[in-house]
Amino acid sequence: MSTNALFQLDQNESYALIDWKGENLVQSNYEELENVVRLLFKKEYTNMILNISKVTELDGYGVSAIRKGTKICSNESGLFVVVSKEESVVERLDQAKIENLTILNTVREGVDAIYLNDLENDFGDGEGEEENEFGGESSDYGDDY
Repeated sequence: MSTNALFQLDQNESYALIDWKGENLVQSNYEELENVVRLLFKKEYTNMILNISKVTELDGYGVSAIRKGTKICSNESGLFVVVSKEESVVERLDQAKIENLTILNTVREGVDAIYLNDLENDFGDGEGEEENEFGGESSDYGDDY
C-alpha cells in the first residue's frame, strides 16, 4: 500500500484500488490520477477501482482522466470502476458518455464486478477453443450425419 497526499493505493493480484482523498478531481490535480493509472498499467494492472466517494467537484479535466483510465483498462479486457454516490459527480460522468465506464456505489460492488468480469473473460476465452476443437457449425462428416 502506498500513500500520497491526494490518494491511497492498494494493490493485490486481481486489481488496484485508488482511494482518492480529496474533495475534488479538477485541473489542479487530475494529472496525479493519470500518472497513477499509467504506473499501474505498466505494472500490468488491467482492473482498477477509483474510489471518489469523497469528491464533490469534478471538472472536465477529471472526467478526461477517468476516460483515459477506462480506455486503458477496457482495451485490455479489464475494468475501470468508479465508486461514487455523489449525485452531481455521477451525473457529470453520465453526461460525458464514457464508453465502458462502470459506476458503482461501493468498493465492494466494484470488487465483485471485477471478479465477474474476469470470470466472463475466462469463460469467453475457453468457449472459442471448444468451438474450434469440435468443429462448431461446420462439419467434415458430410450430409449423411
